[in-house]
Order: sequence, then C-alpha cells, then structure tokens
Amino acid sequence: MSSVAKIVSGGQTGADRGGLDAAIALGVPHGGWCPKGRRAEDGEIPACYALVETASSNYLVRTEQNVVVSHATVVFTFGKPSGGSKKTIDLAVRHQRPCLCLDLAAMDDEEAALAVLQWLSPGGLLMEGVPVPPPNPVLNVAGSRESKAPGIQDRVRAVMKLVLRPPFYVPQAE
Repeated sequence: MSSVAKIVSGGQTGADRGGLDAAIALGVPHGGWCPKGRRAEDGEIPACYALVETASSNYLVRTEQNVVVSHATVVFTFGKPSGGSKKTIDLAVRHQRPCLCLDLAAMDDEEAALAVLQWLSPGGLLMEGVPVPPPNPVLNVAGSRESKAPGIQDRVRAVMKLVLRPPFYVPQAE
C-alpha cells in the first residue's frame, strides 16, 4: 500500500477541513494555501490549520496553488462535482496532476478509503492523460463545503484517517 508525505488543503469548511483534521489527529504533516485573511464560509479559518495565506482573498487562487504544490488531488463530494469541486478537477487536468473524485453518497467510508489507497498504490488506478501519483505524495484534499454537503467534513475525516493510519503513513526524512 501507499504512504502520504503530507496533506494540503485550502481550509474551507467541509472536505478541506476533514482532510486537515485527519492529518492533525494522526500526526501527519499538513499545510496548504488559504485565501488572504484566512477567509472561509464560517469566517476566519482557525489557527490550528497550518496554512499560508495567498495574496488574494479569491478562493480560486488558493485552489490552484494547492493543486500546483501537490503531487495529486482527491476531491470528495456528495453527488456530481460542481462549483469549486469542479474547478479543482479542471485545474488538476490543466496542470497535469492526478485527480481522483469520489462521490461519498455512493460509497461507505471503507470503500472510499480503499479507492484512495488503490489509486495511490504503485500500479494503481491509471487516469488517461494524467500521470500516476508518485510514491509518498503530497496529497491535496478538496471537495464540497459543509453548507453545500452537510456532514461531508466528518465523512472525509473518517475516510482520510483510514487512508493515513499506520502502516500506510510513513514519515519522510527531513
């Protein structure tokens, strides 16, 4: 199975924070870019998330930056991707980064975690026209915000804890 070197995300409520929460809970390095002023739909992104502010308050700027600084992106939604989730996928394609989109309404946490692990594993799921994630990737976790998909933050946290739990996470030498 694969390991993950770091989780990055934009800090928005929902999928973003679910990925960051899982990393924090398991001691996996985390970070990423957030909008200027640490802007999120619920106000200011809490300081517990080690994020760097972009020069812009525009959400799309931090979305693109997180796609670019990561080796691969996983997008979690309830249903078909739309809005920022769809833009994240489009940016991953534009920057030739592997991207996996999972509809959590269609699978349970264990199925979702297995899909991520299989995709990240050597010889994992190949995506046409997009490179396979390298070993020990920096993984961008993105997807629906909590107001658009109530409960997604808890689901993504649970899925990512399964993905990151030992023996799958291997710390990188500094």
